[in-house]
Amino acid sequence: MKPLRYFAAVALIVAAISSAVAASAFAADPVFPPGARVGMTPLVGLNKAKSFIGFETEDKGVKVLVADLPAEAYGEVANAFKANPGGTGGIKPESIETKAGLAYYTAENAKDGATNVRRYSMILPGPTFSGYVAVQVPENASKIYTDDAVRQMFASAVIRNEVPIDEQLGLMPFKISELSSFKNVRTLAPGAALILSDSDEKKGFEIAPFMIIGLIGSTAASPDDRGRFAQQIATTIPGVRDGRITMSEPVRIDGQPGYETRIDAISGKDNTPVTIVQWLRFGSQTSMRIIGSSPRDDWTKAFPRFRAVRDGIHPRT
Repeated sequence: MKPLRYFAAVALIVAAISSAVAASAFAADPVFPPGARVGMTPLVGLNKAKSFIGFETEDKGVKVLVADLPAEAYGEVANAFKANPGGTGGIKPESIETKAGLAYYTAENAKDGATNVRRYSMILPGPTFSGYVAVQVPENASKIYTDDAVRQMFASAVIRNEVPIDEQLGLMPFKISELSSFKNVRTLAPGAALILSDSDEKKGFEIAPFMIIGLIGSTAASPDDRGRFAQQIATTIPGVRDGRITMSEPVRIDGQPGYETRIDAISGKDNTPVTIVQWLRFGSQTSMRIIGSSPRDDWTKAFPRFRAVRDGIHPRT
């Protein structure tokens, strides 16, 4: 994997969202956007963003995007910077000390449509992930949100290992009343998908039971199409190899039409034999997707936990 690809990939997100940062003085304490494991002391004028994870000015002209990247991203970027301290394409990397450790960032001039902007990207080390911060400042705000001001904000970056469970659950578009004693709860995409697990990213989720819960922006075209739709969606479960559907049948979930599909497969870097259940609960335009995966030897104990979590999910009223 090319080391600087991480910056390029997230920069595309920033470009699609557009703008970032603000002013001169700082608030007293670091602020964590809801659901984020990376926080910082935002520059004056920056408030928590409403449509993405990070901060933005009231006019949405300046934005700060916060994200998690894979754990190995920081090491690869750090090695690339050390190997080529002069940078490439006229973009020179800089290092900066943060409370989370030594971070690396770049700054460059770019275009957002017809608008001239200044873009900044920083990566910093985390215990089981790499923290990422991307900033975009339009030209008309550059006298306030200067290179020095952004650098000062970057230096205030901190990392928390865990996001409080209530904070994570509060971001989801549904309520969850049962967590079945899963050891770790984390939003994969705040407000969109949640993972419950007995393992973690570093060890690999697949070695122990875990669940992924979220909404997908599609549904079956008709009741007769639900079986085909469920089986087709089941083939897109990430990290699964040599999958074989062993059962697929209609069910009722919380009084709504659904479909249960079970799969035997191989998953993870250790080629763990797993059994997977996928539940779909169909809505008019979206579907709730609930995936439970367990090493095959643990399936008998894991399945009742999966079902208890499923039955504890309800719409927000």
